[in-house]
Amino acid sequence: MTFEPASSSFPRFASTVRHYVAGRPNYAQALIQTVADHLHLTKQHRLMDLGCGPGWLGIAFAPRVGQVVGVDPEPTMLEAASALAATAGVDIEWIEGSSYDLGPQLGRFRAVAIGRAFHWMDRAATLRTLDALIEDDGAVLLFNDVRPDVPQNTWYKRYSEVVDRFTNRSVGFAPERLRHEALLLESAFSQLSRIGVIEQRRVPVERLIDRALSMSTSSPEQLGALTDQLVQDMTTEMAPFASDGHVVEVIESQALIARRR
Repeated sequence: MTFEPASSSFPRFASTVRHYVAGRPNYAQALIQTVADHLHLTKQHRLMDLGCGPGWLGIAFAPRVGQVVGVDPEPTMLEAASALAATAGVDIEWIEGSSYDLGPQLGRFRAVAIGRAFHWMDRAATLRTLDALIEDDGAVLLFNDVRPDVPQNTWYKRYSEVVDRFTNRSVGFAPERLRHEALLLESAFSQLSRIGVIEQRRVPVERLIDRALSMSTSSPEQLGALTDQLVQDMTTEMAPFASDGHVVEVIESQALIARRR
């Protein structure tokens, strides 16, 4: 398949919001609590959810801290985040902006949590900026999820192959870039530890389709008329692995905790 390269003003996630909310796997609540305990978070602390998307991290941490500020450059993501926060009954300050807009006007934070967004940032520059915003005993928290190589996840290879067939690689970030750990070890936040929580979940195939369409490289805005073809191919390829329209997913929610030495 061939694609036209996206322009520099291409709204990476504008067309993906509903698919993102429906399809991306949320982080394990047990992981959120473990990280909060690890950092001794209390109502005296402030937390930033940077690159917050629909605000899942901020919403999860909100009952455990005094204030949460969510920052994201995509207005439609912030609209979704605001709606989800209202449903959860938590009060969060949402700010339209990016890592380039961080500054002392935001105040100081015990922790800055970043989900699947750090790779979009100038990571070294962002860490230098955060050094001035995070309290002396605070932390940068990088959240991610991985799938262990277990029989329940056999379907995932086929899922990834379908997504790859439709991926516009001119939009994504360079795969050869250094891992986050390498950048952190050269930053002020060089004391690293990782916490993981493994869960088994039943996921509707429809949500896997949403997950594929939530990616900036295979969004409806990128695919256009090919969107229906992705839906058809994914439905066909997942059928042998599905039971009652669901697959079993074993997922490990991870938090990389970076603190000063």
